[in-house]
Amino acid sequence: MRIQYFDGAKWKEISKERRIYYRPVFATRGNIYSDNESILATSLPFYRIAFDPSVVDAQKFNAGADSLAYLLSRFYKDRSEDYYRRKIRNARHAGRRYVRLNSKLVNYQEKKIMAKWPIFREGKNKGGVIFEKVEKRFKPFGLLAERTIGFINEDKNGAGLEFSFNDNLAGTNGEALFERIAGGSKPIYDGTELKPQHGYDIKTTIDINLQDVAENALYKALEKTNAEYGCVIMMEVKTGEIKAIVNLGKTKGGYIEDYNYAVGNQGRTEPGSTFKLASMMALFEHDSSISLNDTVDTGNGSYRIKNTIMSDAKTGGYGKLSVQQIFEKSSNIGVAKLMEQYFGNDQQAYINYLHKFGLANTLGFQMDGEARPFIKSTQDRTWYGTTLTSMAIGYETKFSPLQTLALYNAVANNGVKIQPIIVKEIRKADEVIQSFKTRVLNEKVCSDETLKKLRIMLEGVVENGTAKNIRSTDYKVAGKTGTARKVKNGKYVREYSTSFAGYFPADKPKYSAIVIIDSPKGVNVYGGDVAAPVFKELADKAFARDLAMHKPLLARMVPNKDSLPQVKAGSFDDITLICNKIGISTHPKGEEEEWVKAKPERRALNLEPNPVPNGRVPDVTGMNLRDALFILGNQRLQVQVQGAGGRVQTQSLEPGTVISKNQKIIIVLS
Repeated sequence: MRIQYFDGAKWKEISKERRIYYRPVFATRGNIYSDNESILATSLPFYRIAFDPSVVDAQKFNAGADSLAYLLSRFYKDRSEDYYRRKIRNARHAGRRYVRLNSKLVNYQEKKIMAKWPIFREGKNKGGVIFEKVEKRFKPFGLLAERTIGFINEDKNGAGLEFSFNDNLAGTNGEALFERIAGGSKPIYDGTELKPQHGYDIKTTIDINLQDVAENALYKALEKTNAEYGCVIMMEVKTGEIKAIVNLGKTKGGYIEDYNYAVGNQGRTEPGSTFKLASMMALFEHDSSISLNDTVDTGNGSYRIKNTIMSDAKTGGYGKLSVQQIFEKSSNIGVAKLMEQYFGNDQQAYINYLHKFGLANTLGFQMDGEARPFIKSTQDRTWYGTTLTSMAIGYETKFSPLQTLALYNAVANNGVKIQPIIVKEIRKADEVIQSFKTRVLNEKVCSDETLKKLRIMLEGVVENGTAKNIRSTDYKVAGKTGTARKVKNGKYVREYSTSFAGYFPADKPKYSAIVIIDSPKGVNVYGGDVAAPVFKELADKAFARDLAMHKPLLARMVPNKDSLPQVKAGSFDDITLICNKIGISTHPKGEEEEWVKAKPERRALNLEPNPVPNGRVPDVTGMNLRDALFILGNQRLQVQVQGAGGRVQTQSLEPGTVISKNQKIIIVLS
C-alpha cells in the first residue's frame, strides 16, 4: 500500500526512465563503383512491418481489420487470413502498442503498396503502421569480383574493400529515443534525435568488362584441369591501376571466390620459373658484359649440385644453349650454372640484388591482408650448398602473385617499380574527398642495358620458347612461364603451381598481368599449357577493345594502292586515318557523320553517313567488335557476341527498330 500511494510517483518516474532509451540509427553505407562508375556494391532499403493498433480509431479499425488481414495473408503467403485477423485483434484487445506482423523484409516498392492498405493508409500516427528500415548490401553484378568487394560482419570483421575501407564506407551512426513496449520498441520523435552521417562512396579501378572476361577464362581453365584454385591480376603498366583481379577456389559445387589468393598469405608460394626474371636481372646487373649470345652447356638434362640432382624438362637435355635460349626454354640447369659462375664465391651479393630490386618489401597495397615476401639470407640456418641455385629458379623463396606482377610491370615500365592501386577516389556524392595515385617504389630497378636484355628475353619466350602457343599475329606479348613443384608434409611432391606473368603489347606496354593455376590435373600441367592460354584470352579481349593499342599497327602496314582495305563501316576518324596512312583516297558523301559506311569506287572509298538514331537499333554490320559494342552499349542494348573475331556480319535486330527496356541483341562476327 505504501509503495502504491506514497512512493507511486517515484517508481513511475523510474519505470518511465527505464522504458525510454537511446538507440543508434544506422548510417547508410557508401557505394562501391567500378572505373566507369557502374555500381559494384550498394545498400538497398528493406523494411520490417510492425503495427501499433492502439492509435487506430475504433471505427476505422473495425471497418478495415478484416481487409488488412486478407491482404497480409495474400502478400506473405505463409499464414491464413484468420491467423492475421486474430493477431491484430488480440494485440488491440491486450492494449499492445507494438506487434511485428512478419519477420520477412519487404522492398521499397512493396512498402509503397502496403502504405495504401486499409488502416495503414492513415499513416503512422493514426494508422499505427511502423516501417522499420533495414539496409541490405546488394551487388548488381552478382558474384563478379565478390572477394575483392568483400564483406564486413556485425563484429566488424571481414575482407576485401568492404573491410579495408570500412571507416570511409560506414559513415557515422546517429541516435534516437525509443520506448520499450510490449512486443518490442517504438521510436519517439521528440526533436532530440541525432541524424546519421552517411558513408562515403569509393571508386575503384576495376573494369567490369575485363573482370568478366578474366573470371570466365579462369573458371574454364580451372574446370578443365580440375585445379585447386587460381587467380588473375591485370593492371595498367603506367598507372598501376588494377583493371581485373580474380580469385577462385574449388568447392563441391564448382569454383567460388573464397579467398584473396592474389594478395594474401594463402597465395604466397614459391613462384617457380617466373622468378628467373629476377635472377637474370641480378646476373646482368652484376656483370654487364654477359651477352644474350653467351653459351652454357646444359648437358643431358641432369646436373648434380652438392647432394641433389637438378633436371630440365626435356628428356635428354638441351645440350649447349645461349643465355637467350636458357630463358626461352626455362632451363633450370642453364640458370644454375650461370649463378654458380657469377655468384658462387659471393652468394650474399645475389641476395643483395633481390633486396635492391625491392622484392623483400611489401607493396603497401590498399587492401588489408597483403602477404610479406620471404627471401632467405645467407646467415639463415637453412641456407645450404644448394640454396643459391634453388632460389635462382624460384624455390626456397615466397611471394604473392601481386608482388611477382609488380616486378614484371617494372620491366614493362622502363624500370620504374610502382605501387599497384585498386581505389582511385573516396567521394561524397560528386565531391572528391580523397584521390589516390600510384607512388613510385623504386625509381630504377636496374640499368637500361639490363632492361633491354630482359625485354628481348621475355619476348623470346612467347616467340620461340615455352609460351609460343600464345603467340599473336596482331600484337606481341612478353612474358615467362612458371611451373613449381608443391610441398606437402615437408617434401616436394608431383603437384604443381603453374603460372604465366607478362605484359603486352611488348613494343609499347599497356597492360601487365599474371595468371596462377594451382595443382592442375592431367598430362600437360606446365605453365605454358595451363596458365598462359588464360593470359592470352584476357589479352586478346583487352586488345580488341582498346583502339589506342591498334594504332602502332598502322605504321607497320605496307602500302598497296592497287587494292582497297577491307573496311566496311566504323568511325569516320579511324577509317580516314587508316586510309591516309596507306595512301587510299576517301570521299565523304553528304553531311559529315561520326559513323560511316565505306563503299569502294575504283581506287577510293566513298564514306556514306551511318547515323545512330537515339532510341532505335543502329546498323553495326561491317564494324569491328569494339565500335559495335560502343554504339550498342550507348543505346542501352544488352549485347551477346557470337564468333571469335573479325567484323560484324549479322545482327539479330533490324536497324531502326524501336528499343525496349533491357532488350538483347546478338551480333555475329565473321
